[in-house]
Amino acid sequence: MSDEYIETLFGLPGKTVLITGGGGVLCGALSRALARAGARVAVLDRSLEAAQEVAHGIVTAGGTAIAVRCDVLDKPSLEAAAETVLAAFGRVDILVNGAGGNNPKATTGSELAFFDLPADAIQWVLNLNFLGTLLPSQVFGRLMADQGEGVILNVSSMNAFRPLTRIPAYSAAKAAVSNFTQWLAVHVAQEYSPRIRVNAIAPGFFLTEQNRFLLTDDECGELTPRGRTIIEHTPMVRFGLPEDLVGTVLWLLSPASAFVTGVVVPVDGGFSAFSGV
Repeated sequence: MSDEYIETLFGLPGKTVLITGGGGVLCGALSRALARAGARVAVLDRSLEAAQEVAHGIVTAGGTAIAVRCDVLDKPSLEAAAETVLAAFGRVDILVNGAGGNNPKATTGSELAFFDLPADAIQWVLNLNFLGTLLPSQVFGRLMADQGEGVILNVSSMNAFRPLTRIPAYSAAKAAVSNFTQWLAVHVAQEYSPRIRVNAIAPGFFLTEQNRFLLTDDECGELTPRGRTIIEHTPMVRFGLPEDLVGTVLWLLSPASAFVTGVVVPVDGGFSAFSGV
């Protein structure tokens, strides 16, 4: 199989990719990988410093990237980011809605019973994950509708397939992201262009700053009982690494998946396939 054939299928030369939450662990890794695939990457993050660190690493490695401060819950901020990206790169081809996370105050446990979870913490999680996906899809999806083509990739979760204990708000929010992914895929194809595709990945368990408090002990670094249970129910017997997402993301963003839209793809080490027996 020739390199040229692989490049035609999976390469992203000349494509402009925006990644929200691009300064984080997982989306930072995706930003770097997509740049290596030939894309021009706009790293969007609420923390400009985090975005600049990722963008600088890409440029130093010979890629093309800019850092843009952006709040995914503030539409004017998103519109300003769109203007910045258009001024730099001229168009938007791909949007990766990577911003998201959980809140310890929306998590049941020894400190908080379900009945005492504060509404504002639950609303915060719902807003960050669902509205933080919907609003960028409105702003950047409009640009795709105007040009008649584009790709949107959302980030759902295993929680959307199988609700997990202790995190009701996060599970509900990611279920909303999965449903929205399917809805938007149909909507844009029917109303604007069948050349606009919308899909999602559903990562299994990856250690991030948002979930580390649930999976590892702060003092000794060992797995918590919850962390051990997850590993026991993951046939590949480990947490995911950021690079484990790259192949699936490249497939969903590239011409290789030109006839794929409205799907939510697990990347979970077999977690969703295992019944526990």
